Amino acid sequence: MQNNSLACITKFASVGLLLLVVLALALCPVRARAAADTPESLVIGFHDVLLSTMKEATALGVKGRYQRLEPAITHAFHLRAMIQIASGGHWRNATEAEKNQLTEVFSRLTIATYAAQFDGYSGQNFVLTGSKPGPQETTLVETKLVNPDGSDVALVYVTRLIKGQWRTIDVLLDTGISELARKRSEYRQILKSEGVAGLVKTLSGKTELLLAN
Repeated sequence: MQNNSLACITKFASVGLLLLVVLALALCPVRARAAADTPESLVIGFHDVLLSTMKEATALGVKGRYQRLEPAITHAFHLRAMIQIASGGHWRNATEAEKNQLTEVFSRLTIATYAAQFDGYSGQNFVLTGSKPGPQETTLVETKLVNPDGSDVALVYVTRLIKGQWRTIDVLLDTGISELARKRSEYRQILKSEGVAGLVKTLSGKTELLLAN
């Protein structure tokens, strides 16, 4: 599990935080009122569910892990904003039906990825190490995946107040590399050559493969 966990974490890699935040600013207007969740409690709550799922991973199986993680991921991440950012200018030209379809398949793939990769437990733990203001009114929640062999991985959750609730819009490694910037590059090529239908098909296919194992 330890290698799989690290493999999952290293998938969250691409170019930098600033690009993502600038893109997110246009999509996610800040609301003045504070949310019931704080950025820190949002991340801690997600980690608690993820860790409990890892401890029961074998009994649950991949589909059971998917069901356990779905509400936690839906609450912790703003998945519609994330696919909007990842699909770039193609989002503006998409119909509402296409946007909803993209959101659905992206959400399922995100949940399936966690369910497939976090498939066991060998003493790992998540630790909150701090938080600080980020660019463009984001809050960066700094955490660490602590592994028994000492190969810890620093993770930074980029959170933003959206419609009165704190939501995660990206996860960064300690080098500052961004999952969404990588996805944006990958998805842009598919959208350019195959359109929205092609991206929907690609993401759906990846989800099916993850849940079939």
